[in-house]
This record gives sequence, C-alpha cells and structure tokens, in this order.
Amino acid sequence: MAVSLREYRARIKSTESMKKITRAMELIAASRIIKAQQRAKQAAPYARELSRAVSAVATYSNVDHPLTTEPENAKRAAVLVVTSDRGLAGAYSSSVLKEAERLNERLRAEGKTVTTYISGRKGEAYFKFRQRPVAAAWTGFSDQPQYENAREIGETLIEAFVAGLDENAEGGVDEVHLVYTQFRSMLVQEPHTVRLLPLEVVEGEEKPAADEVLPLYEFEPSPEAVLDALLPKYVDSRVFLALLQASASELAARQKAMKSATDNAEELIKKFTRIANQARQAGITQEISEIVGGVNALADATAGSE
Repeated sequence: MAVSLREYRARIKSTESMKKITRAMELIAASRIIKAQQRAKQAAPYARELSRAVSAVATYSNVDHPLTTEPENAKRAAVLVVTSDRGLAGAYSSSVLKEAERLNERLRAEGKTVTTYISGRKGEAYFKFRQRPVAAAWTGFSDQPQYENAREIGETLIEAFVAGLDENAEGGVDEVHLVYTQFRSMLVQEPHTVRLLPLEVVEGEEKPAADEVLPLYEFEPSPEAVLDALLPKYVDSRVFLALLQASASELAARQKAMKSATDNAEELIKKFTRIANQARQAGITQEISEIVGGVNALADATAGSE
C-alpha cells in the first residue's frame, strides 16, 4: 500500500508541475496573439493598396513583364510551405504539411516537377526525416516575422521564377505556389493555397458602370519601370501577409492546445487523487482488520488457557 500510494502522490506532483507549465504557455500565447492579429490587420491595407496599384498598371498599360507572363507549357513548380519553428501547437504544422502534400500530388499529376521551399523548423524537420530535398529553408521567426524575412524569401522565389524563363537554366521554375495557414478566428485556422507567380492580381478594382468615366493613368518614368518597382514589392507583401497570418494562427493553435493540455492535467490530478484516496482507505481498512483479527486471536488464546 505504501509503495502504491507513494507512486500516485509522485504522479500527482509531476502532473501539477506539468499543469503549471502548460498554463503559463497558454497565457503567453494569449498575450501574444492580440499583437499578432493587430500586425496582420495593419499589413492588410498596405497589401491591398499595392494590389490595386499593380492592377492599375496591368490593366491600363500593355506591358509584358516576366512576373506576369503565363508559361505556355509549365513543367516546373515551386512550393513554399509556411510552418512553425516550435511545437506544442496541436495540429497546426501537420495540417499545413498535409495541404502541401495534396498540392504536390496535384502538381505531379499534371506532369510537373516540384521544388520545395520551407519556412519553419517543423517543415524542415518533416522533409529532412523523409530524406526529401529542400531548395531553401528559413527558420527562427515563425512567431514574430519581420518584413526583412519576407523580402529575403520573396527575392529567392522571384530569382527562381525569372531563371525559369530560360529553359536551360538550373533551379528555375515556371510557377510558384504558397501554402500557409489563414487566420479566420481564435477557433478556426485553415490551411490555404495560393498561386504566387505568375502573378494573379485577385484584388483588382470592380468593373466600372456603363456611364462611369474611366480614370486616366500616366506612368512615370514608364509603365515598365513602374512594374519593375511594384511587382517585387507586391510579391514581398503577399509573403509577409502570409507569414503574419501564419503567426497569428500558430499562437491561436498553441493557446488552444495548451488549454486542452491544462484541462487534461486537471482531470489526471482528480483521477490520481481519487485512486490515491482509495488506496489509502484500503490500506487503513486492511490495518484495522489486522488489528481486530489480532485482538480476537489474542482473546481466544486467553480464553483457552483459562
């Protein structure tokens, strides 16, 4: 009884320590997620206005730019997968990796070779464990991404796409896809896939009415120069917005996972306490029975001797 009771008390103590850790991580994630949401909301207007500027240039000028050129026969595709650097976030990283695997299967079914780019240690470890090649990986900023990180990733992807315009160039791709987790709410975070290059301006202006006067645009120094300046920034802003969305999703998933872990720890403590009390009561009952039995045996022996 003593050994069993001691074991249960040790389990209760260790579970209480674990509960303190998970509770602290839950509070930390809850305090950071507000700032992450604010950063994502603040970056959205910039990306939206930049999209409108690119849409205006693409709509009101007849300029062919490498980043807007649709390849006739795309055979090479790059996929950027945005995961987390740390674990303890439930199914956050596994969900986006499953979405990336589905995208890879679809691209391979179309006869395209896939080149993988990774953001986050979880994704890097996933592909390394399976001995699958990764063209480039960026780590260390999943919970607090900066624009410099997005610009570095965007430059790498643009270089690969521009190199793909030359069929003989090594490492070039014909299209670039982005897989990340989109933040819907504190309870809902969904893996999302979008084609980044060739550029698809999805946030363009609405079509004007029949009697509406169209705006007159003048591009200085030229439409080509404006596109050269705007398109890389547009790609960087899309990557940065995806990193911010993924950061908020990671913190929300971690908070939810740590709350679930804390609740489970509380249930385990209650369970172990109940079992320990039962074991202690059983031990006490056994000791009382032994004492009563000894007294009865002694009384019987005394009565027999008389």
